[in-house]
Amino acid sequence: MSDLRLFFPATSRNRQVIREVLQAELPPEGLRVLEVASGSGEHAAFFAAAMPGRRWIPSDPDPAHRDSISAWIAHEGLNNVDPPLALDVEAPVWPITEVDAIFCANMVHIAPWSAAVGLFEGAARLLPPGGRLLTYGPYQVDGNHTSPSNADFDASLRARDARWGVRDIAALAAVTSKLRLLRRVSMPANNLVLVWERQP
Repeated sequence: MSDLRLFFPATSRNRQVIREVLQAELPPEGLRVLEVASGSGEHAAFFAAAMPGRRWIPSDPDPAHRDSISAWIAHEGLNNVDPPLALDVEAPVWPITEVDAIFCANMVHIAPWSAAVGLFEGAARLLPPGGRLLTYGPYQVDGNHTSPSNADFDASLRARDARWGVRDIAALAAVTSKLRLLRRVSMPANNLVLVWERQP
């Protein structure tokens, strides 16, 4: 039987530091965490194994990615990870009705702006008051890149697809008043984790 697991190099490089932020920002027990755009499933497997008191709910619109996620879950023998959902962030209704937190890594810049809008509007619909959305990746701050390498990365993204690009935090904050930025956590390679809280 073939191994359907995919391996994304960036995931193995950033998973330790992201896990530390998740552990600091999310309650330790009884939490249902939806991961949007789970990709290979490596994050889901790593975080679920490291945080057994939380229920991890991976999702991805790509069938090959969902196969990889399922393969990673089976390979690691995890019992606190749900089967991956076929979730399109731009859909007006998501295939899930209750979660306590949402995590999304490296999606908003490698997707059209409409996907970022969909993520934030979906989180505003789904999260309970006080629930948190954590997003990871490179961002602009007040219209400026945080490093020359991020500016170069932004240019390369837009050259590949004009709809892509490193997003400005203020533009994300303006998508919905239901999500308030609590804090920015600096990460390696000029990335950030943004912690958003669902308002009443």
